[in-house]
Amino acid sequence: MANSEHLAILKQGVDAWNRWRHDLDETEAWLEATRSGRMFPLPVREADLSGADLSLSHHGMHLLGGIALARADLSFANLSRANLFFAHLAGANLSNANLSHANLNMVDLAQADLSGADLSDAHLSSANLRGATLFEANLERANLTSAKLPQAMLSKANLAGANLWGADLSDADMRQANLTATVLVETDFTRAVLSGSYVFGASTWDVRLEGAEQEALVITSPDQPAVTVDHLDVAQFIYLLLSNKKIRGVIEQITSKVVLILGRFTPERKPILDALRVVLESRGYTPVLFDFEKPASRDITETISILAGMARFVIADITDARSIPQELMAIVPNYPSVPVQPILLSSQREYGMFEHFRRFSWVLPVVLYETPHQLLGNIDAWVVAPAEARAKAART
Repeated sequence: MANSEHLAILKQGVDAWNRWRHDLDETEAWLEATRSGRMFPLPVREADLSGADLSLSHHGMHLLGGIALARADLSFANLSRANLFFAHLAGANLSNANLSHANLNMVDLAQADLSGADLSDAHLSSANLRGATLFEANLERANLTSAKLPQAMLSKANLAGANLWGADLSDADMRQANLTATVLVETDFTRAVLSGSYVFGASTWDVRLEGAEQEALVITSPDQPAVTVDHLDVAQFIYLLLSNKKIRGVIEQITSKVVLILGRFTPERKPILDALRVVLESRGYTPVLFDFEKPASRDITETISILAGMARFVIADITDARSIPQELMAIVPNYPSVPVQPILLSSQREYGMFEHFRRFSWVLPVVLYETPHQLLGNIDAWVVAPAEARAKAART
């Protein structure tokens, strides 16, 4: 609950509030710093506005431009549609606050806690969010053009449809963030962690990705089987190939480095698939993983066929096989130039119908391995070399 005395002072207006928070003899210096956009390190009184209704619909309290709320407690406060233009909120606690449709342009939110906050449709153009915590925050359709978010914590944040044109997200943590249909033009992701993010429909142009971690980016929509890639700058290209078969003709003469990895994304099998992805990437390939565990809303067979047709070779983990037999039936007879390298945990048996594929010369002998460490340690001799040899022979 908000402190009633603090609320009473706030109702007197922004100027009265700012004078109360700072020593009177330094007010003019503070106001000058505010006008020039500089931080002025004055002592401030504690401010408890937690749970307060400061929204547009409540007593005109939405007019908060230039207000001094640095380090204030605004957790669970309602600031929907509030005008906070050029406000000072550095270090403020805004966890679970409602800031939907708020005007936060040029606001200082450095080191602020916005975890779980609702910032949907908010205006944050040129806002300072350096080091801010936005864990699981809702930034759907928010305008973050030219916003500063270096070292910000955006893990599991919802940025679907947000505009990040020219935003600085260097060193930001964006693991498992939802970037669906997000505008990523001239966005700076230098050294950012994007692993596991959802990038379906994201528009990426002239994005900076030096030193960024980009493992297992999901390029398909949530209602489709998950297809992952390891590079944001090729995500649109890969999805375009999946969605438009005519594009394949444009790249027929290009040497493909794509390796399609088929397997089950169960807790037991996914770690080995992820490990294969990492090792193959270190060898200069572009591994693409296909997840069979999610229900399909489109023709999975067609999708797999498109992926296989553009692949250098296919690795099929037939351990605990379920849907893979059906997909191999669509791939193997139709792509004689694409080697298929099956792998199998030695403690398991091949599924019954696999014997059918042995008559196709481009299906290589099954690699039996006892442990993931053994497989990865022999990946070049057991998997890459035989697949490459077959691929080169098929293309000569």
